[in-house]
Amino acid sequence: MRFLQEVLSSDYKAGNIRLREGEHQYILAKSIASFLLELYFPDVKDIIKRVFGEENANDVRFVRKVQTILKKMEKSNIVKILPKRKPWELQRYGLSSFRFQDADKNLVVFATDHEVKQMQYLLQSILNKQDKSVTGPINFDVKISLLVFLVGASYVAILWALTQQIINPMVFVPAFFIAVMCSLLLGKVLSQK
Repeated sequence: MRFLQEVLSSDYKAGNIRLREGEHQYILAKSIASFLLELYFPDVKDIIKRVFGEENANDVRFVRKVQTILKKMEKSNIVKILPKRKPWELQRYGLSSFRFQDADKNLVVFATDHEVKQMQYLLQSILNKQDKSVTGPINFDVKISLLVFLVGASYVAILWALTQQIINPMVFVPAFFIAVMCSLLLGKVLSQK
C-alpha cells in the first residue's frame, strides 16, 4: 500500500530510455500501469499474457527477453522490481510513477488524473478497512483465551464433581455441557485462522 501511495503522489520522473508509443518499453510500462490501476502487481508472465498472449508467456526465450527489457527499464527508473513473496515465484513489477519524462524529453502519462483520483480513493478506503480490522486479531486472541479458560474451568469442575463421594448432577451436567460446547467452538475458531 505504501508503494502505491508513493506512485500516486509522485510527479514526473526522468527516465533514461525512450517511451514512444509502439515500442516495447512503452507497451510494457502501459501494461504495468493498467495492472496497478487494478491494484495488482504483475509478474513477467502476467504482463506477457496481457500484452503478447498466452503462447508467448510459455516461451522461455521470449520471457527472458522481456525480463531483460524490464531490467533496463528498472535501471532507467521507470519500473521497480518488487520483492518476491516466496522464493520460487517470479519477480513482480510496479511503475515508479504514472508520469515520466523520457530520454527525448517527451512527457508520457500512463494514467489520467481521474484514474489516479479513483485509485487514491480506493486505496484510502482499503487503508481505512485495514485500520478497522486491526482490532480483529485482538478479538481473535480474546476469543481463544476465553474459550481456553472456559474449557479449563469446566474440566476442573467436572474433576471436582467426580472426586466427591456423591456426584452432584447440578454441577457435573452443566460443566460437561460447557466443556463440550467450548471445545467445539475452540476448534471452529482455530480452524478459521
